[in-house]
Amino acid sequence: MTYDIRDILQYIDFQDFYSFLFSIILLIAFIVQIFYYLYFYRGVLCRKRKIAKDKKITKNKIIFNNSQPPVSVIICAKDEAENLLEFLPSVLEQNYSDYEVIVVNDGSWDNSEEILFEMSQKYPHLYVTALPNDVSVKSGKKLALTIGIKAAKNDILLFTDADCKPATNNWLSLMVRNMNENTEFVLGFGDYFRKKTLINHLISFDTLFIAMQYLGFAYRGFPYMGVGRNMMYRKSTFFRLRGFAGHLHLPAGDDDLIVNSAANKANTAIECCAESKTFSVPKPNFAHWLTQKRRHLCTAEVYKPKSRRIIGYEVVTRGIFYLFLVLIILQNNLFYIAVAALLFLIRFIIQTVVINKVAKYTGTRKFFISIIFWDIILPLISLYLTTLDKLFFSKNYNKRCRY
Repeated sequence: MTYDIRDILQYIDFQDFYSFLFSIILLIAFIVQIFYYLYFYRGVLCRKRKIAKDKKITKNKIIFNNSQPPVSVIICAKDEAENLLEFLPSVLEQNYSDYEVIVVNDGSWDNSEEILFEMSQKYPHLYVTALPNDVSVKSGKKLALTIGIKAAKNDILLFTDADCKPATNNWLSLMVRNMNENTEFVLGFGDYFRKKTLINHLISFDTLFIAMQYLGFAYRGFPYMGVGRNMMYRKSTFFRLRGFAGHLHLPAGDDDLIVNSAANKANTAIECCAESKTFSVPKPNFAHWLTQKRRHLCTAEVYKPKSRRIIGYEVVTRGIFYLFLVLIILQNNLFYIAVAALLFLIRFIIQTVVINKVAKYTGTRKFFISIIFWDIILPLISLYLTTLDKLFFSKNYNKRCRY
């Protein structure tokens, strides 16, 4: 007995078949997304629970280094006179016994030189070095940082920016407590001052989510980046890596690329409590933030393949999740729509809980319904910057990536 293929096809309800297929794809994307949130992005919270509160009970616990080895704090400043006046005293007045602060005046045209000279008279542990304002180099901030590192007397280096303010005067000691004998990198959280604007809301969410990524991945043994607003590594490590030589041709990446090239599970620690972070001045408008975002994506293109994959899987499955959520709705099958809605609700609840618990621990803004909007829009912005923006402005793309 034989059947014609047309006889078989007439019994198949293709609308139900597509709804079923789309639901399977949605479920796979959902599982991957939940894994990222519960395993990686929750890493900050897992670390919090592993901090040893009783030195007698140390099994599988994080033990801090309570000594205070000498530290060099390095700051590069280019036309930052107002910020130096406002924020530098917070760096110079830390509760720490032995540290120096090196400010590299990176060719400033404003009155930064006079301000730094006056501050050095008040604070004997402030040291100032400078680049001439007529120096023109393609390496951006990297030359200034190299000069500051070479000038440092100590092996432990803590980096921040001129527009940054430590959250507390215990910032330095909290970062250093993670620097044990085998530690070469300590990754911290660089937050932004909060303002009641839409762009500030966007910046806050983007900053928190990126921090959940690089801190969470580092905690799970996959460090791939850090932020120059709050990061620590050893001078000996810098010279062992030949400084920025491996990526000196790139105008950006003075912070994340050095971590990406040498950080690993054994030599990297994270510090993310609210008292250990820094606050920075946020970009004033969308165009300025977009420029900053473009610079970060320029360097992300040269991350190790493993780093790009581990970040990319989350972004791709997030896009698939939303795409097939819409496709299932368009199929107009109430059963599958209900299944999709349930998966969306579960994911949103887990997102909200994890994001806001991390926000509470790091002392930053909380998010609720806006999570859905930013969760969709931010990958689209990144997609634009890495495709259309690069395509249409290819001649000036590298120039636009500079600091």
